Parts: sequence; structure tokens; C-alpha cells
Amino acid sequence: MGGDFEKTIVFELNHKEVSLSVSTDALLLDVLRERFGLTGTKEGCGIGQCGACTVLVNRKPVCSCMTLAVAVDGCQVVTIEGLIGKEGRLHPIQEAFVEVGAVQCGFCTPGMIMVVKALLDEKPEITRKDVITAISGNLCRCTGYAKIIEAALVAAQRLGR
Repeated sequence: MGGDFEKTIVFELNHKEVSLSVSTDALLLDVLRERFGLTGTKEGCGIGQCGACTVLVNRKPVCSCMTLAVAVDGCQVVTIEGLIGKEGRLHPIQEAFVEVGAVQCGFCTPGMIMVVKALLDEKPEITRKDVITAISGNLCRCTGYAKIIEAALVAAQRLGR
């Protein structure tokens, strides 16, 4: 962070309004991790090709490593931490990932879950092909994707979709 100009931004982060001054060249990923301590969002490649840093901005998945923090001024941002429910209960998508064994090293998992969340929010009924298309921008080096796809379909079923 450390650009020449600062701007105060106000946005909704995980269902709470926040305001802070950021450098105009600060990346959303860095602001989330360093200023808010939300380390569930991971930096994998730093060039928007692996999906590990995926968060939802106005319900759409974006690579936070390629998004300037000033771009979310006035937006709704949800990170993996924002999916945790009351009393620390996991979101049904998170539960499905755990139960199905879609998590191995776990590095890609937050990004995968956020993409699946966006898909399930957008489409009332999903198919295996829908999941494959949705996660196509997210890389996993461990699971071979079969369990991730299965977890998304299990989550969809549990959510009544």
C-alpha cells in the first residue's frame, strides 16, 4: 500500500458498514488481510488467474488481487469469513465441503466456496456443468475437482435448489 494519494472509502464488509482511508493503489486483497485481519482470502498468483483470492462484490465473484480497494467504495463485499452464521455455524456450502472431503490443503477452498456461493445465489437449480463452468477460473492442485463439484451439488440440494 503506499501510493501517493489517499481516499476514504465506505462499504459494507461482511454485513457491517466500514470506513477507512486507503491508498488509491491499494489492492482489495491487501486491505482485507492487512487492515481487517481477514486472512481467509488467500493470495495465490497475484495476477487473477488462480481464484484463491475470490470474494463477492455486490454478489459477484471478483479476484481481490486485481481489484483496487477504492473500487469497492459504496459496494457490498463478502469474504469467506462473512459466510459464518449465528453462533459460529458454518454455511451449508462450507459444511458440504467438509463433509464431502473437498478440502485437502485448503488453500483454494475459500475462493472455491465463494464462487459456488455466487452460483447458488444466482441460479435456483444447478447442474454439474454449471458447477464446472463456475469454478473454471479457480485452480486446485490437490483434489482433482471431483469432490469440489460434489460438494457444490450437495450444498445446492441442502439449500433446496
